[in-house]
Amino acid sequence: QELADFDYENLRFRGVGLDWGYMWPTRVEPTQSWGIRMDLGYLGPGVRVLPSLGYWSAAFKGAEVSELEGRVAELIATQTEGPAPDVDLGVIEWSDIKIGMDAQVVWDVPGNLLTFAGLGAAAHLLNGDGAAINGTFIEDLLDSVTAGFNLHAGLEYPVSNRVRLHGQGRYEVLGDLRYLQVRTGIQFMFGDLMPGEERTR
Repeated sequence: QELADFDYENLRFRGVGLDWGYMWPTRVEPTQSWGIRMDLGYLGPGVRVLPSLGYWSAAFKGAEVSELEGRVAELIATQTEGPAPDVDLGVIEWSDIKIGMDAQVVWDVPGNLLTFAGLGAAAHLLNGDGAAINGTFIEDLLDSVTAGFNLHAGLEYPVSNRVRLHGQGRYEVLGDLRYLQVRTGIQFMFGDLMPGEERTR
C-alpha cells in the first residue's frame, strides 16, 4: 500500500443509513440518540469514509444542577453583600446536533460479517434549555459549538447486497462532556460494492 493508493477520486455516494442509539454521558442523564449516515466509499484500501448527522437531548444530572445553583447563590450573595438566597433552577436540558465524519478500517470475517474500527471528528451544536435559565447568562454558557472526537468499532451484516444491519460501540469526547454509546441501525446501498462486501450465500 502506497500513499498514491489514497485517492479522493475513488470517493462516491454509495448508500445511506439510519440508526438509533443509547448513551451514558458524564453530565446529563442517560438518553437515546438518533442519526443518519452516508457511505462515501473507500479512501484507499479498506479505509471507508462516512459523514453523519446525529441528535440527542437529555436533562442535566441532579448533582450538576445543584452545583450550578450553589454557584449562582454565591454570586448573588457576593454582588448584594447579603445572605445567599435559595436558588431553584428546576430542570435544565441539554441537546446536541452533531455533524461528523468517521474514517473506518473495514475487513470481512467468516459468517458474512464485516467488522470495522475507526475514529472520527465532529462539530457539536449544543443548546441549553430550561424555564429558569432561558434568556440568562446560564443559557448563553450552555449554548456553544464544540469540536469533538470519537473512537468506535462494530459489525455489519449484509441481509442482501443492498441492505445491511449494523451495530457499534463508540466513546465520544467533547469538551468536558464524555459518553459511551451503543448504536444499531440499517443501511441501504446504491453504489458499487467492493470485493469482500458482497453477501456470499
